[in-house]
Amino acid sequence: MKTKIYGFLMLLLLFSCKKENSDSQNTAFASNDPYRLVLSTVEEARDFYSWTSDRIPMVSAHRGGPYLGYPENSIEAFEHVLRHTPAIIEFDVAITKDSVLILMHDNTVDRTTTGKGRVIDLTFQEIRELNLVDKEGGKTNFRVPTLEEALVWGKGKTLFTVDIKREVPFEMVVDAIKRHQAEPYAAVITYSVNAAKKMHRLHPDLMLSVTIRNEEELQRFEESGIPVDRWIAFTGTTDRPEEFNALLHDLGVFTILGVLGNLDRSAIARGDQIYAEFVEKGADILATDRPIEAAEAIRGLIPEESSKKKYFEIR
Repeated sequence: MKTKIYGFLMLLLLFSCKKENSDSQNTAFASNDPYRLVLSTVEEARDFYSWTSDRIPMVSAHRGGPYLGYPENSIEAFEHVLRHTPAIIEFDVAITKDSVLILMHDNTVDRTTTGKGRVIDLTFQEIRELNLVDKEGGKTNFRVPTLEEALVWGKGKTLFTVDIKREVPFEMVVDAIKRHQAEPYAAVITYSVNAAKKMHRLHPDLMLSVTIRNEEELQRFEESGIPVDRWIAFTGTTDRPEEFNALLHDLGVFTILGVLGNLDRSAIARGDQIYAEFVEKGADILATDRPIEAAEAIRGLIPEESSKKKYFEIR
């Protein structure tokens, strides 16, 4: 039976005693994840991503949040992150020789699996027979998932941002989202105004991650014809001035700061409190390779009262 979480801090504190080394190698697509972020309609998605002063700062797990023993772009990595914190899950979609959409970042399977070869030259069955490896190169028993499997697994658990690799037709991803009625919880990442406009034409209800790093790019999107309530603004991988974030907030737009890479490394060197500093300057979502650590650092910034809490549940 589902119980609504009216005190989001209580939800976090309830599970904060969990330790990294206490996780078992449970690879089932669990139905009892402690943290759930549930959006049921596209209207709820627009409301959740609409900036208000009581917004709940979030982390986005880059490539699903790989950790030791949990490979990138694997459902097992998604589950691992959600056992520690509510999170948005970012993953990459590639296409096989026989036109199956799978979760894979690189053009080849060499780095992330026990196999070798270009993704586009391998059939899905050939890729499915490979084992995923973690970020240290350790072999796991996990397999490469399909986009279909990810969409089925994610419903009622989390939010996705879907990064479409160059070879993949937008239409195929949109068709999969429509087929699984995933519009409320699957936003699509775009890297240019033209790509965003094409995606919006294909499916006007989709939330779009759009790159807005300066006022010139902001003006282009204001002139694009894409409604502001479909935007989630990716502001780049360099900390943005508070004044620029405020411009986006005045439009009701959530911001995503990419702390992956240099900023994550700065947190390791200087201390995780810098994640809180980014949020205090107006970053609403931190896209990070360290989602568990970043979430812990921003925990104290969650408002005691927020209209967004209604979307968080615990089973």
